[in-house]
Amino acid sequence: MATTTTTGPSGQPAPSGRSVDHAELGLSGLLVVVGVLVLYDASQLSTTAAQNGPVGPKAVPYAVGGLLLLTAVLLAVDVLRGGHGESESGEDVDLEHGVDWRGLVLLVLVFLGASLAIPYAGFPIAGAALFWGTTLVLGSRRWLWDAVIAVAVGFGGYLVFTSSLGISLPAGVLQGVL
Repeated sequence: MATTTTTGPSGQPAPSGRSVDHAELGLSGLLVVVGVLVLYDASQLSTTAAQNGPVGPKAVPYAVGGLLLLTAVLLAVDVLRGGHGESESGEDVDLEHGVDWRGLVLLVLVFLGASLAIPYAGFPIAGAALFWGTTLVLGSRRWLWDAVIAVAVGFGGYLVFTSSLGISLPAGVLQGVL
């Protein structure tokens, strides 16, 4: 007696029965944790009478936390009903190629170095170093052009945050100059 195999839309054998993707359920659980943390953090915000209006400072965090929880529940229900995320057809990632551990470690070191340099060198210089180091690690060979862009990004970001947004960032060695 011959057995017949049904195939799905991609030509692969169709799954027999329901399969639950544990990774997607894990993502749902992570969304629950983040949602609860956002709601808890929002509940700890202190407000004054002047801040209480039709929409106080707690409105957005409560909305974000609630939407995170709603998304987690909807994702979990979909996964338990047999739904799963489709892989992107335009993805150009070679899954046969392993992880570039050297590149990953270098990126982490660039990030940590820039983070540790902020109090001393200041945000503009550390930000420029972060951008430039990242371009080098990711394989750019236009070092001078990348350095010019890095300086523009570091100093431009500093000026946007301090002037336009009123956020105080450390100037480091450039204190008094900027």
